[in-house]
Amino acid sequence: VQTVYSYFYRFMKRFPTIHYLAAASIEDVYQLWQGLGYYSRARSLHKTANDIVNTYDGVFPTDRNLLLKLPGIGPYTAASIISLAFNKPETVIDGNVTRVICRMYGLTYPVDQIQTIIRDRATELTSQTRPADYASAIMDLGATICTPKNANCSACPWSKQCLANKQGIQEQIPVIKKLDKKIREENVYLITNDTNKIFI
Repeated sequence: VQTVYSYFYRFMKRFPTIHYLAAASIEDVYQLWQGLGYYSRARSLHKTANDIVNTYDGVFPTDRNLLLKLPGIGPYTAASIISLAFNKPETVIDGNVTRVICRMYGLTYPVDQIQTIIRDRATELTSQTRPADYASAIMDLGATICTPKNANCSACPWSKQCLANKQGIQEQIPVIKKLDKKIREENVYLITNDTNKIFI
């Protein structure tokens, strides 16, 4: 957050509405984006602004299926927009939420094998009346209290219900399968002539 803070305010000062962003050149967008990396995100943001202005008269769609058709918007971003921007019940799942859900329900299977279970449990907990507050709260809980290492269970509002805490296995959850190490092979070739003088 601290890294992006100054970028955000510069960006918003230059493009205070989606119409300003859509009307800007991609070069202007790149200039304000410079230093953040991921330039494909800047391109998607610019294209999305144009799509919203041209297709939706500048009004951001609130329908999940319409959001998913916009450039650069996947399931996580669509859920975040619906929940946080429009305060509609939508389940937001990031790495922090995954950790909280896995620990809360004592899910000890590898995360990549239980995505449906995680989504179902997270959906059950999603507030129908205050979805934006809930989404912010559960993401913050994972980021500040239910951290990957040294979780502060004594400060957690769910510590009594948390199965991982009850069993003392919170440090082993979630189970994330490590990616296989890529083996890098390097070859050196010697090209010599018939008198064994090295050419390359």
